Amino acid sequence: MDTTGQLQKDKAEAAENERLLIARAQTGDLDAFDQLVRRYETQVFNLAYRLTENYDDASDIASEAFVRVFAAIKKFRGDSAFSTWLYRIVTNAFLDERKRRKARPQVSLEEELNVEGGTLRRQVEDTAPGPTEHAELEERRRVLDSAIQELPDFQRQIVVMFHVLNMSYEEICDVTGLPIGTVKSRLNRARLALRDQLEQHWDLFHQ
Repeated sequence: MDTTGQLQKDKAEAAENERLLIARAQTGDLDAFDQLVRRYETQVFNLAYRLTENYDDASDIASEAFVRVFAAIKKFRGDSAFSTWLYRIVTNAFLDERKRRKARPQVSLEEELNVEGGTLRRQVEDTAPGPTEHAELEERRRVLDSAIQELPDFQRQIVVMFHVLNMSYEEICDVTGLPIGTVKSRLNRARLALRDQLEQHWDLFHQ
């Protein structure tokens, strides 16, 4: 079997294993649920952290999300991927917490967003900065953080999903419950808002 065939086989086996774990968890099997938690706890925390930019807040949101998953897993019908359903719960937990606490989380996207020609593009990988670049990168991070803070929550979460999690428009629609036109519109408006903020620091991002 060639490499592609083996990868497809492994992917199919992983999907079937997950389906069985979900089915067992839906019957109240705590061991199966714990396995699902271990499988997704890193992704859930990373999403929560990107939305809050605070370790403690991210931990609280991740914990709350899994509590909600435990309570609602019997309702999961498989209409979307389990990960998509899970991300929706994490996002809702974040928004609910924002409403309660009136917090102002900061999202730093320096490692995920790159400004080229005045537009935002996905960045596949970045190399570690040398000593002479450190101060410059820190200033870029500060400027980006400041710009991201100005985005409304509904724009910030879409920017994070698209640029950080590399989710497709369709996946974002599943998570947010929004039509694809609205997702694209909000993402474009967020990019324009960030571009306007970053144009004030043109030299910093175009060297």
